Amino acid sequence: MLPLVDHHCHGVLRSDPDDAAFEAFLTESDAPAAPGTSFFDTQLGFAVRRWCPPLLGLDAHCPPERYLARRRELGAQEANRLLLSASGIATFLVDTGLPGDLTSPAELAEASGAAAREIVRLELLAERVAEEVRDPDKFLAALADAVAAAARTAAGFKSVAGYRYGLDLSPEPPGPAELRAATAGWLAAGAGRITSPVLLRHLLWSAAGTGLPLQLHTGFGDPDLRLHRCDPLLLTDFIRAVRPTGCRVILLHGYPYHRNAAYLAQVYPHVYADVGLSLTHTGARAGAVLAEFLELAPFGKLLFSTDAYGLAELYVVGARLYREALDRLLNGWTGSGAWSAADAERVAALVSAGNAERVYGS
Repeated sequence: MLPLVDHHCHGVLRSDPDDAAFEAFLTESDAPAAPGTSFFDTQLGFAVRRWCPPLLGLDAHCPPERYLARRRELGAQEANRLLLSASGIATFLVDTGLPGDLTSPAELAEASGAAAREIVRLELLAERVAEEVRDPDKFLAALADAVAAAARTAAGFKSVAGYRYGLDLSPEPPGPAELRAATAGWLAAGAGRITSPVLLRHLLWSAAGTGLPLQLHTGFGDPDLRLHRCDPLLLTDFIRAVRPTGCRVILLHGYPYHRNAAYLAQVYPHVYADVGLSLTHTGARAGAVLAEFLELAPFGKLLFSTDAYGLAELYVVGARLYREALDRLLNGWTGSGAWSAADAERVAALVSAGNAERVYGS
């Protein structure tokens, strides 16, 4: 079994969620399921019931109530250990920017027996700096120091500009006067959640200047975003402008614009596409979505991830759906003679781990 590098994921809950809280992790919605329905009745919910119960000593497809009861019998720590260690993931690159009582990269590594490194979320980094520094000029200097310090240990940076504003940002870095005015206005208003397109652009360019990979959320997510403003094609001018810096841009998720992300990965040498979240939420249809990624994306430019968050089950499901989808596709293509078995094996190794090891450094 090929080892996997999960280049985009998050920590898992340290404590047992109640039934409603568990179910909330099976959707991008921020609301409960409609009356009389359940988020277990989704592609992701069915995938959890297919792949996870046997790892906890139950039959596949057992009722959600039985599965959740068994999980509580074991306790969060043991359930996390069993599930994470069975995922087949060798390295986790962990975005630490989400709230909640979540495991750190070190804790995730200990529970799974794998390695873990940090991906630093830019918006959270800036918001934390603003908790200590409220003078605009001093803030910008402190932010530059914080980005540089993070770059010394992190595997890369991530931005959620798509959530905070949209991807239809002006492509160029903001000028000094524009940046200072936006910073002063944000700090004077209380320095809360960054939504200023000027500050978001500054964060993107600050990260690009470090030479580390820059992950950008694209495509679907929770209702905090506007989906039509998260099409990765909106980043085309930024992608062109940032190329001279040497920054590698990784387009996360993409769905339903995953073919657009694959196109950008084909035509720009510093752009990469990610299959995470898209496959997890499409479940039994993951093979069709992965095939669409592979229509245009160069095979050295596509990266595996789970985007797992909160539940160790999401690591298991993300990895199993990916493996099953990839095996079916490659077996079909080699069986028809379109691909050689050697090429199929090589591409599987690239997407599963090799590309991430090359982009982020092993």
